[in-house]
Amino acid sequence: MAIESPNVTADVIEASEFPELIQRYGVRGVPKTMINESAGVEGAVPEADLLGRITQAAGQSSAR
Repeated sequence: MAIESPNVTADVIEASEFPELIQRYGVRGVPKTMINESAGVEGAVPEADLLGRITQAAGQSSAR
């Protein structure tokens, strides 16, 4: 998504090198995809599920 849209940014982090981030985001499995710091998806999920979580998180952030 980040490649296709200038409105999306992505960072890839090696979890074992940043234990403070593991704790901060409650990482229990990889990949861990964080959406707007408020929602997360853990593990490899089907594209439709990921898109659903992104849409849901976008709705939550626009309501703030």
